[in-house]
Amino acid sequence: MALAPRLQQYLTRKGIAFEDIALEPMANLDAAVIASGEAQGNILQATLMIDLQGVVMVVHPFDTALDEELMTELTGRRLQPLSSQQADRLFSDCDPGFHPPVGAAYGLTVLVDQDVLTLEHALLSSGTDRSLVRLDRRNLKLALADAHEAHVVIRGAGSQTALSLDDVATQLQKLYRLPPMPALALRILRLTANPEASARELADLIELDPSLTAQILRYARSALFNYPGQIQSVQEAVTRVLGFDRVAHIAMGIASVRAFDVPREGMLGMDQFWRHSLYCAFLCQHLAQRCGCDKSLAYLCGLLHNFGLLLIGHLFPAEFDELNAMREANPEASMRSLEQQVFGGSQQHDMLTVGHGAIGGILHRLWQLPDAVVKAAGVHQQPDYHGDHENYVLMVQLANAMLKEQGIGDEFNPEDSAPLMARLGLDDSDLNRLNQEMDRVSGDLDTLARSLTA
Repeated sequence: MALAPRLQQYLTRKGIAFEDIALEPMANLDAAVIASGEAQGNILQATLMIDLQGVVMVVHPFDTALDEELMTELTGRRLQPLSSQQADRLFSDCDPGFHPPVGAAYGLTVLVDQDVLTLEHALLSSGTDRSLVRLDRRNLKLALADAHEAHVVIRGAGSQTALSLDDVATQLQKLYRLPPMPALALRILRLTANPEASARELADLIELDPSLTAQILRYARSALFNYPGQIQSVQEAVTRVLGFDRVAHIAMGIASVRAFDVPREGMLGMDQFWRHSLYCAFLCQHLAQRCGCDKSLAYLCGLLHNFGLLLIGHLFPAEFDELNAMREANPEASMRSLEQQVFGGSQQHDMLTVGHGAIGGILHRLWQLPDAVVKAAGVHQQPDYHGDHENYVLMVQLANAMLKEQGIGDEFNPEDSAPLMARLGLDDSDLNRLNQEMDRVSGDLDTLARSLTA
């Protein structure tokens, strides 16, 4: 259980029921809020004010700002905000910046915005960088039972620092020249949206690019498919071996990667990117077959889910080199924590602490890729995800968990696959068969990955 000791003792003593929501270690509360996927109106924050009479904690929704003039009128006190260092000293058992909005646990006077007490449920800091606490309405009222109530916020003003993913997307587009989807990839994407498109039309598009043509033919001829005859053209690869969707998806992936200038070397370089992506796509396709999902869409989700790393490498080469080196030196650390170390110290780059998954999801949305692909990229770093296109997210997460055991991917610390399997309706026998199938084709996947970066 990842709660600050004083908060946990207070909730236990008062008989207040709560849910501990686990997160990867976060650089700050803003990053935790984004990672939670919860509406910011349901997340509480504590603003700490001080005068000669002492400290007052004001509890209000994360998407509101404190009205200091109104505070003065209500209290008759000239309260001033505490500095972050002063606030951290009050919460000595908490991680810096993670202050639970339960002032009674810390002997503080509390003023709560009245609308907080109307929420059906609320999330709040646990005092640690690794979790949030969820309280239903009844238990929230118990936690704030001794607080004074008043309207003390400006509605719609938002937190001074909090960023939603839409905010991140806007800032990325404003500050940086994001790579457009390469023209050939865009033409393939548009072709796949046409239900009347033919194998001939797809082959004609691909054959405009000799390098892409050679890679598709190499893929179709590989032992992955054990086709007994000769494959002489892309159209034959489509009609005899791979099928329209798979050729379109692998071709779109290969063409899309050309938008990025990323070094080949290192655990996060292009060589390992392709190896990870091809393995993940292979596993997602086979998982989809067992789960009754669209196999082609699952393949595309696995293939493109890590594009955020390429975007970071393309936009921030120096920081990417640092991240690459840190990944090799710290195999036990999560990528999320390493990204926060690299980008969290710069205000200009602070938005990137949301993680490469969210950044990739933003890029996929700007490129107008299918919603399931956007979601699988955007939240594949988020544990216990529930929401739209959930099965596709879970398949990517389970595939990555399996690949960690093989030392493939950007995460190397193994995680428990059982909860993911249970949510997908799978058992150990399914996983064993899939591991055996992966072992059978691993050599071919490795060869294919090398060919894509040659």
